Amino acid sequence: AAAMLGCYLFGLAWVLSPLVQVARNRAPHSFPAWSVAAGLIWLVGALAWWVLALALGGGGHLVHHRFSALVPYLATGFVAQVLIGALGHLIPTALGGGGRAVRAATTVLERGGAFRLVAANLGLIVCLLPVPSAVRVGASLLVLFALAAQLPLLILAIKASITARKTGEGPAIVDEAAALIVRRKVIGSALGGLAAVVLVVAGGIAFDPTALSVGSAASAAGNVTATGETTTVKVKASGMKFEPNKIKVPAGNKLVIELTNADKDVHDLVVETGATSGRLGAGETARIDVGVVGRDLDAWCSIVGHRQMGMTLAIDAVGAESSADAASGNSHEGHAGHQSNSEDSDNATLDHSASFDEDFVARDAELKPLTYRGNKTHRLTFTVSELNRQVAPGVTQRLWTYNKQAPGPVLHGRVGDKFVITLVNDGTIGHSIDFHAGALAPDKPMRTIAPGEKLTYTFTAGRSGIWMYHCSTMPMSVHIANGMFGAVVIEPEGLAEVDQSYLFVQSEQFYGPEGKEVDANKVMAETPDAVVFNGIANQYGADPIEVRAKDRLRVWVLNVGPNRTSSFHVVGGQFHTVWNEGDYTLRRGGSTKSGGAQVLPLVPAQGGFVELELDEPGRYPFVSHVMVDAERGAHGYFQVEAN
Repeated sequence: AAAMLGCYLFGLAWVLSPLVQVARNRAPHSFPAWSVAAGLIWLVGALAWWVLALALGGGGHLVHHRFSALVPYLATGFVAQVLIGALGHLIPTALGGGGRAVRAATTVLERGGAFRLVAANLGLIVCLLPVPSAVRVGASLLVLFALAAQLPLLILAIKASITARKTGEGPAIVDEAAALIVRRKVIGSALGGLAAVVLVVAGGIAFDPTALSVGSAASAAGNVTATGETTTVKVKASGMKFEPNKIKVPAGNKLVIELTNADKDVHDLVVETGATSGRLGAGETARIDVGVVGRDLDAWCSIVGHRQMGMTLAIDAVGAESSADAASGNSHEGHAGHQSNSEDSDNATLDHSASFDEDFVARDAELKPLTYRGNKTHRLTFTVSELNRQVAPGVTQRLWTYNKQAPGPVLHGRVGDKFVITLVNDGTIGHSIDFHAGALAPDKPMRTIAPGEKLTYTFTAGRSGIWMYHCSTMPMSVHIANGMFGAVVIEPEGLAEVDQSYLFVQSEQFYGPEGKEVDANKVMAETPDAVVFNGIANQYGADPIEVRAKDRLRVWVLNVGPNRTSSFHVVGGQFHTVWNEGDYTLRRGGSTKSGGAQVLPLVPAQGGFVELELDEPGRYPFVSHVMVDAERGAHGYFQVEAN
């Protein structure tokens, strides 16, 4: 890939070489020309960086990170600047009206051109550097201002052109003396752009001085005097823990941590001062410069759920004054067990008064009948991906999914069917899969695979049931809660025919900040924000399931948890058949022929089905009769129409 992209870069350089020759013979003198030139430089630079990123190799997640990190700069530096430059050249000419009209429009578009050019490009370079977040935000705003200024100038240029055409008045051809004055103004404008970037950097540092490495070191040092010595400690990440999980460093020494990821999963190490290793794939190593240590510090793995599983590291400053610790409020007694506040105001919340967009369509809950005879081999690829999805009205979360679905794809077959599943991890951390429908040693097929890897999981359905599948990577509860689950329906022999069959997978949701992953602390505390059917709260309330009166319905239900029980109930309906965990507990009224049931009770990872007819037209709610969960989103409607 690096070689092919290198060929593309060579071809681009060959195509652009005439432009370079023209620029050497006659240097660009207008803002549009310089804007296009700057854009092409960003294109060549981005391609060269991508060639290097591929040539360096590494895990898939690492290469993907190198690639994606530069995309915003390519879009802004190349695409935006070439577009602005092209418009600046074409608009005056397209408006027509003679030389004075063209010069009138061009003069307007040249206003502050050097300032905008320098501010935009130097600002982008600042954003590329490892600067404090306040500096990056300020530089981004400056770049946005410099680029967006072209829009009002285009409007003014059009007005100036129209005025020049009507009056016949406009800028005259610039003589040599006037050109000298223009050049001086251009130089001054460029220096103004440089000054603006310098002020943004200085202002950002002043706003957040601790974000600099110097500030981090001072934050770690407290009031201790630096000794000038360095303590280097090797730490290994493996099995949801750091080894060692406690470091002692003489107060005043500089601490350097050499972290090696000896696990198959992705890990990192973040020190409370902000120093971090970045994400490491299996076998990768990073050096973390903590700075001078003068007080006790906490560190942890920031991958979702890993800190809660015990991936923490204590840094003890030996010889530091306890009063300094107390003053700083960072003693281990008050900090080591700290977890982020699950009631953080940044977290998304379920608003029961909110509604879906008018064009919202609920996930299709129908379970299509099997159309083949005998046994079959099912071959499927399950690709792990991370993406933002709406999980409730007005709530978007970043889910980990199988095939961009949560729940994942439904597998449907008979006893004796063979399933060959290829799992591909296109995520950024390790994932796995565990099919309850298969009976085999879990060591190899259920192992965690790193980003970019794949495995094949083969099993034969030996028993009927509605079986759960899920990610078995630790912490399992977090991976399940963040979308990595699904259902396998293996029909029993002699299953009666029905008019319609549906499948509901009940699960719990624990909202983190809008657009972010699950809140692992809420998972551990067992405090869900929502309990839902088929991945989205209230969806079958907004888009009810339409059925016909007196039709025989079969409703399969699987409770994937990870923690709460379910008690499936149809308001206004009675079940004459109940099949739970592989056998009938009631079949067509049972031995009395008149027996009925009102709920299908299911603990986590348990499933079954019920059968019923709804005789009268109307709207029949279906719920988990754990009523607080029904009110949290586990409800919907059967809209029954006359047959």
